[in-house]
Amino acid sequence: MTPRLLALACLVASATLAIPAHAIGRLADVSVTDRDSGATLALHYHRGEYWVAGRPGARYAISVRNRLGERVLAVPAVDGVNVLSGETAAWDQTGYVLSPWQPYQITGWRKSSSEIAAFEFSSAGDSYAGRTGRPGHVGVIGVALFREKLPEPVAQAPDHAARDARERHDESRSLQRGAPAPAPASPAAGLQERSSGEALAQRAPSAAADSVAKAAPLPTPRLGTGHGQRETSVITHTRFERLQASPNEIIRIRYDSRENLVAAGVIREPVVYPRLPTPNPFPHSGNASYVPDPPQRHY
Repeated sequence: MTPRLLALACLVASATLAIPAHAIGRLADVSVTDRDSGATLALHYHRGEYWVAGRPGARYAISVRNRLGERVLAVPAVDGVNVLSGETAAWDQTGYVLSPWQPYQITGWRKSSSEIAAFEFSSAGDSYAGRTGRPGHVGVIGVALFREKLPEPVAQAPDHAARDARERHDESRSLQRGAPAPAPASPAAGLQERSSGEALAQRAPSAAADSVAKAAPLPTPRLGTGHGQRETSVITHTRFERLQASPNEIIRIRYDSRENLVAAGVIREPVVYPRLPTPNPFPHSGNASYVPDPPQRHY
């Protein structure tokens, strides 16, 4: 598949958003934020999968912070649906372009270049994916990350005279300072590290992880992501050429209600024992060592 070159650039100031702890990722930090409480949801690692516990009815955001000094493309999907186009999600679809080190919160289903419908935890049946006839992947958040293919440098014939003059000048300055002459540059100097293309979570779900969702009867209905209220969210369009056709990294976070995750063993709550009275190993200690007075007479 030919990667689409059209992507969306996020209009957000890097200084206005900080990504808290509980984030995963190598090219970018990815976390899930409860927008109603402002808390970053704790990540629970269970049998090869990352999980977060959502609150039914709460609005949430996918927080992404570019960790590189270059642009990256983030293609986000919720419940198997691309959050910008509404298509059944695939790697070659449109996404958000993040500037170097830029953080951004993806807060909903993109309705236009200036508006979104908020993400909110809902029952699986009331999720956007469920209501559009695609319930098979409800309960998962995915972010596919791509590095940018940078323009090749233009070859230029070397100017030997100018180079020799610069080297003589640099050597003269070094000798004047009492420092050794600069060593010639290594052939590998300046080469930018290329990604191996290995995805952090680019693997089929394990049978053990899927068994969490298939385990019998859960305390509450499974969570999905609903199509919430409209909110203002402004973006512009830009072009982005991917370094390679497949993602350089894929982040995968599954979610459900806390009650369901506790029942499935994803979250292990501490055992609370009843408070018992403290026994005394010498209950008669402290008694008088002499004969006590008799009881008071009643006549």
